Amino acid sequence: MSTNKPMTTDDERNPWVTVSTDVAYSNSWITVHHHEVIRPDGNPGVYGLVHYKNRAVAIVPIDENGDTWLVGQYRYTTNSYSWEVPEGGVPFDEDLEDGALRELKEETGLSATNLIHLGSFYLSNSVTDEIGHVLVATGLSQGEPDPDGTEQLVVRKVSLKTALDMVDDGTIHDGFAVTALLKVDRWMRTNTAYGHSAT
Repeated sequence: MSTNKPMTTDDERNPWVTVSTDVAYSNSWITVHHHEVIRPDGNPGVYGLVHYKNRAVAIVPIDENGDTWLVGQYRYTTNSYSWEVPEGGVPFDEDLEDGALRELKEETGLSATNLIHLGSFYLSNSVTDEIGHVLVATGLSQGEPDPDGTEQLVVRKVSLKTALDMVDDGTIHDGFAVTALLKVDRWMRTNTAYGHSAT
């Protein structure tokens, strides 16, 4: 994520004061911090912050025809089925691209000879400091997927236009996947090798 800013104004100063910080909960994936704070209005308050122990990656594979692969799975948190792009977590001590290639292969069986990082962003900045990275994968070859024990996946190959239609009609409602697909569509419109857009 770029930290370059053209200017800093008084509006960008930090109005929060941290009084104390404690770990309320921790497991292999997240740590929940409880902060006693002074709020921007000057009154005491609390803030819960979820820190993820991995970086989030979303990988959009694109073949020579402009097709992509979607992954379907039931999400425990929302109690609903979700169509997404291949996504996963990359430990901070693992190279981001190596982790993205690993996640792509685990979920879809695909290997890629080329990865392009399209951008980074905070996934839900009111409750977590987690940063998501969007990558497009090309130069694909098909192998066997190897999902972990928490994943029961359905993999579907579709055109990018179909995937974007699924965004528009709400079939794809995962925010990470929506952002990744829109960024890849924009990339394809300006990339000479993949200049055919989804429309």
